[in-house]
Amino acid sequence: MTKRFLAAAAFVLLSSTAAVRATDVGAIFETACPFGDCAAGISLSYLGEFVIPTGHMENGVEFGGISGLDFDAATGHYLAISDDRSERGPARFYELDVDLDAGLKGVSVVKQVTLKDKNGEPFAARTVDPESIRLGKDGIYWGSEGDGKALLSPFVRVASPDGSFVREFKLPEGFAPTADKSTGIRDNLAFEDLAVAPSGDVFVGVEAALYQDGPKSSLTSGSLSRIVRYDGATGEPKAEYVYPVAPIPQAATKADGGNDNGMSEILALDDHRLLAVERSYAQGFGNNIKIMMMDLTDATDVSAIASLSENDQRVVPARKSQVLDLRAIGLVPDNIEAMSLGKAKDGTDVLILGSDNNFSTSQKTQFYAFKVLSRPQQ
Repeated sequence: MTKRFLAAAAFVLLSSTAAVRATDVGAIFETACPFGDCAAGISLSYLGEFVIPTGHMENGVEFGGISGLDFDAATGHYLAISDDRSERGPARFYELDVDLDAGLKGVSVVKQVTLKDKNGEPFAARTVDPESIRLGKDGIYWGSEGDGKALLSPFVRVASPDGSFVREFKLPEGFAPTADKSTGIRDNLAFEDLAVAPSGDVFVGVEAALYQDGPKSSLTSGSLSRIVRYDGATGEPKAEYVYPVAPIPQAATKADGGNDNGMSEILALDDHRLLAVERSYAQGFGNNIKIMMMDLTDATDVSAIASLSENDQRVVPARKSQVLDLRAIGLVPDNIEAMSLGKAKDGTDVLILGSDNNFSTSQKTQFYAFKVLSRPQQ
């Protein structure tokens, strides 16, 4: 969840929009052979953008903070989680209707559901940071980023459709935050990513390296994010892999401005190939959003390696290949943190992206849609 550098965002959106022509609906973007593997090819056709302005109210609560998105085939709607830390309203997720009729025509709220803690109560303010949501075999899987400063551990839990607690996945060793920052998650760079594979396995990724694994991304170096592979049925960790987040692609254009880059979402295509969002921000410039494909087939299981930065064993990271650069195709993305495969009402496969507006008037809740023309074959 990016909360940094918001003051300059209004200028960024206005200046960037004037400089870049939006992509035409129907434009096709193809990556024929990611990693040199033509069976992994993917082709997308742009369906458009829809924006919900900051300040929109639903049931007396401000809508926004959309940080995770998943398709429910049973209803034809999407589940979207807000990263409101129970400050503007109770921690919650939404059921959304996405209107895709020869293009992305609209996004509307069907229902709002309050998430409950283990005692069956709404979460107290700042005790949770919801960042991701997926439908699993026995309920709604969702993740909290935790709070590194307050030493609140991240978690993945299963909820019933009414938001009630069902069970919690086991947090692996080395992820809990520490006061001296020697190990564990970095504040605001923790559990951002959640994916469910067809097998039922669950993947959970951190936005940037754990303290013991090395630095976060800079302009000259990347960051080693861990992805935990869980047995979805038991909630027990099975393996951990390394995903190499790229260096920050754009320097701040504002004097002394900040910038960052991290992995803000993952999405399973099958049991070993996933899409990942690398989301960066540079003050005075704006966001860069790149969609990457990764393949875990030959990646090293690093669950027994306590520190990647002090390791002498050979480690093979996940292979990755760029699928889409939103700015390069003429879009002006906001803070994209949500990604889902779904279906239009005519049965067409679609890829939907959504942004977290940070409840800032200088940002917006933004949705992009792409028709999936082809995708990896087993």
